[in-house]
Amino acid sequence: MGAFEEHPEVQVFDEIGLIEHGVRTVISRCLPVGLSYPQFEVLNLLARRGDDQTPAQIAQALQMTPGAITNTLQRLEALDILHVQPCDADRRKKRVAMTPRGREVYGRTMIAIKPRMESLRDGFTQKEFREALPFLRALRTWLSESR
Repeated sequence: MGAFEEHPEVQVFDEIGLIEHGVRTVISRCLPVGLSYPQFEVLNLLARRGDDQTPAQIAQALQMTPGAITNTLQRLEALDILHVQPCDADRRKKRVAMTPRGREVYGRTMIAIKPRMESLRDGFTQKEFREALPFLRALRTWLSESR
């Protein structure tokens, strides 16, 4: 019997999974003790999009369940990394923001990650990354629309 040849779409998803695992591993090794990768994802999202996000917005952006985001936010709040407060305009909603300590933890983490990012930039050109983006974005959009 001949060797089984995987379809290219299967190979693409395998590669994406392996890349995601590699990213998690690299970042997890740079995190301060006590901070998990999902907690870092929340900090990274707040750093990129700004404070004043709702827990629902964070959960949607990170594709987390409401229960998982609630647990993650509570743990980060207990570590004084962020605070969750009622929204001034709509007291039923809550808003999430990083604390000064959270910004410091995030900054130290990004400094720890920097050598790996520089190594990545040495291995691949900006052109290669830009050329990969249209396909990856189209694939993500197709997957989100076909749920």
